[in-house]
Amino acid sequence: MKDYVSIMEHENRDISVCLYVEHSKPMEVGAKIEEINENAYMNGYNWESFFNYYLPKYAPDLIVNMDTDPEAGMYVANYTQTVENTQRANKFAELICSLIEEEIELYRIITDEGEEIEWD
Repeated sequence: MKDYVSIMEHENRDISVCLYVEHSKPMEVGAKIEEINENAYMNGYNWESFFNYYLPKYAPDLIVNMDTDPEAGMYVANYTQTVENTQRANKFAELICSLIEEEIELYRIITDEGEEIEWD
């Protein structure tokens, strides 16, 4: 797992996937995304906008039982802690890392489909 993504288990039996958008790699990728699409300033709210578009189309199994709670510097996806949701959270964290580390696909989606995304 990269230092900009964490999975947190809470006492209330929830599990959260956190993307810390102000870490260097997400900031670098976010700056390039904004160059591609000026509406895509990649704070936590626009990461939510991106994932609201991306997940139903490319990874619909990950949105089952998911709630989100973005902030300016962070994107958070919450699941109730079950075996299945813990697996979803782990897959989602891996997906986030994959998109940010192998950003060419992310840039392609922003270039080809960015106008379909409802940016914040």
